[in-house]
Amino acid sequence: MTPELIGFAGILVLLFLLTVGVPIGVSLALTGVLGLMVMLSPEAALAKAGVVVFEVAQKYELGVLPLFLLMAHLCFAAGASRDFFDVAARFIGHRRGGLGLAAIAGCAGFGSISGSSLATVATVGSAALPEMRRAGYNPGFAAGALAAGGTLGALIPPSGALIVFGIIAEVSIGKLFTAAIIPGFSQALFYMIAIGVLCWFRPELGPPSARVGWRERMRGLLGIIDIIVLVVFVIGGLMIGWFTPTEAASVGVICAFILLGLRGGFNRANIADSFAKTLTTTGMLYLIIMGAILFATFISVTGLADLMSRAVMAIDGGPVVAIMVMTLLLLVLGSFLDGLALMLLTTPIFLPIAIELGYSPIWFGIFLVRTMEIGFVHPPLGLNVYVIQSIGKDIPLGKIFRGIVPFLIADFLHLAMIIAFPMVTLWLPSVTAG
Repeated sequence: MTPELIGFAGILVLLFLLTVGVPIGVSLALTGVLGLMVMLSPEAALAKAGVVVFEVAQKYELGVLPLFLLMAHLCFAAGASRDFFDVAARFIGHRRGGLGLAAIAGCAGFGSISGSSLATVATVGSAALPEMRRAGYNPGFAAGALAAGGTLGALIPPSGALIVFGIIAEVSIGKLFTAAIIPGFSQALFYMIAIGVLCWFRPELGPPSARVGWRERMRGLLGIIDIIVLVVFVIGGLMIGWFTPTEAASVGVICAFILLGLRGGFNRANIADSFAKTLTTTGMLYLIIMGAILFATFISVTGLADLMSRAVMAIDGGPVVAIMVMTLLLLVLGSFLDGLALMLLTTPIFLPIAIELGYSPIWFGIFLVRTMEIGFVHPPLGLNVYVIQSIGKDIPLGKIFRGIVPFLIADFLHLAMIIAFPMVTLWLPSVTAG
């Protein structure tokens, strides 16, 4: 069996392990070590595994991951879970489709502290879905808007997916965060346009709710000003070069502790819970990163990435056509793979191809996460859809998936914009120090 066929067999083994429910990190590590045993020797494979574990454990850049997670959990403990949606609803809820627009704004705001798609859809959805249904919104439309809006948490900084990609691909996390700002907020804008168009032609989907006075609006805005200042200070300082990513995360944790105290939540229970959740998630992600590096090493040794690179480069039509083929493959894989598994499986294969085609690794990271986000809402996996369905248990899955369709169209248009105009992603990093 040729090395390339061994590499392909390794991918099939990994897909099988993921399909039967083996955790992502274990699947990646097991496939990588077994593959290296076949390609090299058992001794060399085990030695490489030991080196990877040691290097990951002492990698300075990895400190950014638990710190941003701790910042997010401290903000949750401070009561920042539903605030963004509540404030947006006060300002625009009285308009046609206004609560849908507020849900998207709430997801964007919450995503700026959570860094997770599933956390965003679960938290904002639990606050927004009951409000939208009480206001007479079509259940499928409301659930679809929230499922789509939740994906913003995977892209808007500080994104956990971008942190993991930056570590695996050895790309500046600061530049990835900066590059994600315009695509993240333009994605939210595309969703808002979709809601506006739908409610213009079918007003019954999202009827207006009662208007709230300016006094109540300003009171709500003042309630989240501390969270806004924290996010702008941390991410803005990172963009303009005040902090490195690890320093920005450290400053964010200190500010989150202060915010927790100002909001009256500084107690042993909240702090212990925040640390426990941070350690649990960090341990899982460290295992995933170790496994991903072992799997990437195996793929590199087999030469499969080089073979696929030559095949893609041979496609007649130029780099854009090659990227479109890559996009289709990612969307197909994303229909049955978890988003993080998709990213870790394809990065060692597709990143060298994108660089060979002349694309920036920064652009590729945003493109990959953006494509990965679509997998959170398109069938049959659509994890965000199942999260929303767990909140609105009486809404059939089929109705939610139908409600997703207009937002999927917005997703495809937005992804096409990122592919056709790379400067949407690359302009901001080029003019900042981040």
